[in-house]
Amino acid sequence: MSAKTKILVFRMREIIYTAIFAVLGIILLVLLFFMFLPAAKETPGKDNTSVPKYIAGVYTSPVSLGGNAVDVEVVVDENHINSIRLVNLSDTVAAMYPLVSPTLDTIASQICQNQSLENITYSSETQYTSQILIEAISEALTLAEGDI
Repeated sequence: MSAKTKILVFRMREIIYTAIFAVLGIILLVLLFFMFLPAAKETPGKDNTSVPKYIAGVYTSPVSLGGNAVDVEVVVDENHINSIRLVNLSDTVAAMYPLVSPTLDTIASQICQNQSLENITYSSETQYTSQILIEAISEALTLAEGDI
């Protein structure tokens, strides 16, 4: 076996072009790697404004009053409960259950002010009505939280 020595001659222009294309290829691969890498979820800091609490929208929850369906409508944006009201409240139901509307107004103002269902106060006269309405509001807020 004879060892034949091969001499390769490169032009400086070819070496420069090869180095430039190699650097561009590496940059392209790094960009593609970071672009398609799944983003890490942000952990909330001291303020909870960076992570949305709700999916913005209008959510309803049905309440049955004497066989008549009444919907409790909760309007939320990403971080706030904006309003709570009764929908499809007929005159018959309003006449049969006169405490429903004022009780909901009292509860809704407390929830919108505190942005929570915690520490809601209501009178002993409207205890059962309040509990039904708070359960309906809780169901609507559960729908609003979704899969966040």
